[in-house]
Amino acid sequence: MAIRGNLSEANLADVLQLLALGQKTGCLNIARDGNFGTVHFVDGRIVHAGVFNRPDRLGERVVREGLLGPEAWARLRAQVGAVDDRTLAALLLQRDDMDAERLCSEYRAVVEETVYHLFGWTQGTFTFAPLDVSDADPPIVSLSPDALLLEGARRVDEWTVIARKIPSLDLLFETDPVRVQQREASLSPLQDRLLTLLDGTLDVQGLIDRTGEGEYEVGKALYGLITAGFVQRVGRSIERAHSTPDLQRAEHRKLGLAFYQSGLYDDAAREFRRVLALNAQDDEAQFHLGLILARRGEWQDAMAQWGAMARQPDAPASVFHNLGSACDALGDLEGARHAYDEAARRRGDSPDPRTALMRAMLALRCGRPDEAETLLGTARTHWRARQPDAAWYHVAGLAAALAGREDHAIALLEEGIALHPRAVALYNNLAVLQEQSGRAELAAHTLEHALLQDPDSPHLHKNLGDYHYRAQRYDEAFDALARTVRLAPDHGPDVYLKLGNIHYRRGALPEARAAWEHALRLDPAHPIARSNLVSLLQAAQVA
Repeated sequence: MAIRGNLSEANLADVLQLLALGQKTGCLNIARDGNFGTVHFVDGRIVHAGVFNRPDRLGERVVREGLLGPEAWARLRAQVGAVDDRTLAALLLQRDDMDAERLCSEYRAVVEETVYHLFGWTQGTFTFAPLDVSDADPPIVSLSPDALLLEGARRVDEWTVIARKIPSLDLLFETDPVRVQQREASLSPLQDRLLTLLDGTLDVQGLIDRTGEGEYEVGKALYGLITAGFVQRVGRSIERAHSTPDLQRAEHRKLGLAFYQSGLYDDAAREFRRVLALNAQDDEAQFHLGLILARRGEWQDAMAQWGAMARQPDAPASVFHNLGSACDALGDLEGARHAYDEAARRRGDSPDPRTALMRAMLALRCGRPDEAETLLGTARTHWRARQPDAAWYHVAGLAAALAGREDHAIALLEEGIALHPRAVALYNNLAVLQEQSGRAELAAHTLEHALLQDPDSPHLHKNLGDYHYRAQRYDEAFDALARTVRLAPDHGPDVYLKLGNIHYRRGALPEARAAWEHALRLDPAHPIARSNLVSLLQAAQVA
């Protein structure tokens, strides 16, 4: 279950402790205006951390520490391109000439430094998204959040003082050679190194990049030099103060994509709108705004967004594919068909199986199962050597069942489950067909297996409860239906109807009355719940 909040109400230390105590596995996304960070957890321990607008540092560290020569580092960068520190660490560990223990130590320092940096974020939003990493490679490092909290709190307190002299990383400083020559106090090695770089051309971020040290270390050393009077502020970096609109647009676009991929749609929408404020014709920003509107269920606005893009002569196939989805969601099936057909036409010799699948789903909705099966066959060929995704098996199973070929539908769903064992919708459909073919026990077993994959699905618990109820196994039915309403209190009146019936059978009349009354609150016209409740009240009056 996702966890969301605001850093002004719950600070990062509290969030980390909560995830550690809960032994959570997933990704904590932290967003503030203009930046974005992530902290990855496995069983409540931190295994990676990164900040979007903060350069990765592992490469610099391995070169500085002599773990990799500059030439070898340059060749590796040319070979793999821009990768994050976690990916780089995994690649470096594959090298025969790498000291794995020292590399893991450097990577651990990078992760710790990133978490310390995030402790300074007191404004913004956070979202924790659970992830399944059972099939992933073992993490390179595994850190206890508790071990980072005290050091992080100390650094935050010290940075509050440092920020009085260095409020921004785009400030420029210059050495006062006379004061430096007259100094009597000794300086740290980092301060000596900074003095050779402070010529008014490198801003604080540049100093961090050049030295390979963290913000805290550089900030603390520079604060000492400023306080002693050895350096003085001379302005801000020209590049940051006068960045071009193109650079600003690219930065907002990159940040918007990072937010979108992490499910932070409000933040993503803000960044894409900033892109469009700089260039109203930016196709990528327009397209992703449509995706965000669709994810919010604002289909009318999404259709308008993609419809405007579709009027451009060179609009890509993806625009028409998504326009078809919006039309379909709004009930405009003819509009959806035209959009999907145009998407398929514009793909030309590189067909997209997802578009063919959507056309098949549309045919199925329009009551044309034969046409749907033909389109499903076409979609399957478009996956070429790859196996179709779970959605294909879902639709293919439905098409075969509606065509009266239940055995074929069951075979398709079983094949899909073998390839996509976490696709719970396939289990659910298979259970329906199994029960229809007289194999109720097998259907219940299929649903129980599905619940191992998704134990928090109220729909699965409801269906399992229904199966037990029809088999007159009322205790098992009650347990499954009770779990349904715990997960989704307003799942539907039928759940409360059956719960009321079971209470009545057990002689728990007040509980039966409460359940039936809840069913009527959800559906005031529900005839069976109303009849049961009237009979119960009349019996009580007679008694």
